[in-house]
Amino acid sequence: MATKDLTIILVHGAWGDGSHWRGVIPTLTDAGYKVRSVQNPLTSLEDDIAKTTDIINAQEGKVLLVGHSYGGTVISGAGNHDKVAGLVFIAAFAPDKGDSLVGLLGRRPSSGGTSIYPDDKGFLWIKYDEFHQAFCQDYDEKESLIMSLSQRPIHGQCFGDMAGDPAWAVKPSWYQISDADHMIPPETQREMAERMQSKKTNSSGCRTCFIGFTSLRSCHFDITSRETV
Repeated sequence: MATKDLTIILVHGAWGDGSHWRGVIPTLTDAGYKVRSVQNPLTSLEDDIAKTTDIINAQEGKVLLVGHSYGGTVISGAGNHDKVAGLVFIAAFAPDKGDSLVGLLGRRPSSGGTSIYPDDKGFLWIKYDEFHQAFCQDYDEKESLIMSLSQRPIHGQCFGDMAGDPAWAVKPSWYQISDADHMIPPETQREMAERMQSKKTNSSGCRTCFIGFTSLRSCHFDITSRETV
């Protein structure tokens, strides 16, 4: 399949939105890919899968789903769509059927987890003055300030919702492990990647390393050479 025939759909995680992919979108479009960046409501896993599925339905031909953090849970569900040729997980949750994020995070503590607090409507936030260290410690203070003040909270229900049949069990998948992640412990990421039997790569950066991607090859996958795509 030619590069131009593949649509790459980027799925953000908690406390972010579609603009968090601003560092990789120009690179992908310059390479000839059609790109879409989902704006998920972060209100429930069902809602977010439905929103991502709407974007998949609107595309012609095959798509590749790329999920960051909580976005990995979303693409694991939405990826069962017939148009989805593969999935890429960037420091992301990759739940199996019956898993919840609460259960996956319960395997070991995360240093950034102590910075999360709920509001009176059940949405979870990261403390503004701790956002830099908890979420994006290797970004400069100006960038982290913008991310902190523009964060989009995620509803606590998303952490308790149980996942259904995972698309990664039946479709080609790749996983980038972020060794300096303060939210999802790298050991937990590695366990999920190994369970998926995915192609793995490591990044020495924090969990928001996806913002600075310069090439798809930095994740060790060459989409145009895959027979499945």
